[in-house]
Amino acid sequence: MSRIGKHPVKLPAGVTASISETEIVVKGKLGELKTHIPHGVSVKQENDEIVVRPVSDDKEHRMLWGTVRANVHNMVVGVSDGFKKKLELIGVGYKAQAQGQKVKLSLGYSHDIDYTLPQGVQCATPQPTIIELTSADKQLLGQVASEIRSYRSPEPYKGKGVKYETETVLRKVGKKK
Repeated sequence: MSRIGKHPVKLPAGVTASISETEIVVKGKLGELKTHIPHGVSVKQENDEIVVRPVSDDKEHRMLWGTVRANVHNMVVGVSDGFKKKLELIGVGYKAQAQGQKVKLSLGYSHDIDYTLPQGVQCATPQPTIIELTSADKQLLGQVASEIRSYRSPEPYKGKGVKYETETVLRKVGKKK
């Protein structure tokens, strides 16, 4: 039995949801998000709450129950408050510069990397070594942060690379004489 699926998703003021048989669309002050509803789950709106229930007691339907509820909750939070991820660049000469929908990264390679942000993701660089990504779509934000981090993931000996703000890099001891 899903524990998270039992709880309804409350719609805050200013957020509306329209539900069809195969899709749910959530609109708010930060935009509009939509997702597909799998066939084993029913989604209904009751007053200012969205309730997710499995169609039957089948194992596959119960597995989808909590996942769909979590996705709907992330959509509601995204269009009302938004999500934010911070990346830190650690290393001599490592820096980033936001230029509209592009991020220019200098990560110790012989050339700079120009990363084009997808629609719906904004970037700010308050310091040359900090990248702040914001978006209403949690999945897309995580994907963009992961792609930027993959250009130079942190290495364990000197700790150089691109890391998440909350990430700790496990350091290894180098050679001993």
